[in-house]
Amino acid sequence: MTNPAPAAANPAEAGSGPPLAKPDTSPPLANPDIGPPLAAWDIGKTFGAEDGRPVEIIRSISFSLARGEIVSIVGPSGCGKTTLLNMVCGLLAPTRGSVFWHGRELAGVPARAGYMLQKDLLFPWRTALQNILLGLQVKGLGRAARQARAEALLDRLGLAGFAQYYPSALSGGMRQRVALARTLAPDPEVLLLDEPFSALDFQTKLLIEQDTARLVRGEGRSLLLITHDVEEAVSLSDRVIVLSHRPCTVVAEHRIDLPGDRLDMIAARESPEFAQYVRRIWTELDIR
Repeated sequence: MTNPAPAAANPAEAGSGPPLAKPDTSPPLANPDIGPPLAAWDIGKTFGAEDGRPVEIIRSISFSLARGEIVSIVGPSGCGKTTLLNMVCGLLAPTRGSVFWHGRELAGVPARAGYMLQKDLLFPWRTALQNILLGLQVKGLGRAARQARAEALLDRLGLAGFAQYYPSALSGGMRQRVALARTLAPDPEVLLLDEPFSALDFQTKLLIEQDTARLVRGEGRSLLLITHDVEEAVSLSDRVIVLSHRPCTVVAEHRIDLPGDRLDMIAARESPEFAQYVRRIWTELDIR
């Protein structure tokens, strides 16, 4: 096995091709196919505390997310992973550095980003189908088109017989599948997932991970996943970025190269390479 790549000062060095240069945004790039869908350049975040002293959460982080790539970010609890995700999707402005979508500096929430949290946040008064339709209604898609897309997603995620069920009648795993379908329905280019599978039992978790990987890889989307689960990160991802304790920065970045079918989560976890990646990342996390 080739040793996983060490941390890179430049976010593209761990991938293929030349190092990622800071995007030139003047004038903005008009072609959405130029540059990675998402790139963070030396971003940091400091909050003001009640006593007036600044609290630095993120010191300096740079990375990019290529089209069709799955990248996981792992780090110690409380290091700033969710803060990082909120910055790259425009919900929170960085104190330093910049976030770019297709070479354009981010201003506001990008139109083709899908954000899914740990809690499913389904509306209890809407059926599974109606929850999925919500984003398509907001997007302005016609009635027939949105109905067809929502039903197709339910079918692909094994929920075709539960379209008219309310969330209270669904299991936890089924609710998360509905939440995933709702996130995918508006056709996001980039999925941003914050611990979406952590509350699930092991079997359900593996099944939904496989569903997610199949949908992302099969449709050319990109996925940025925040997780505490190192095994999940290794089995699901093309790359894993390891963060330090707060104020956090990147301590390592690994390109994951596992044998066999990457959509078979059980087979992936049985390989010797999988165990080596997991062991090394746990060491790098330095959880105290």
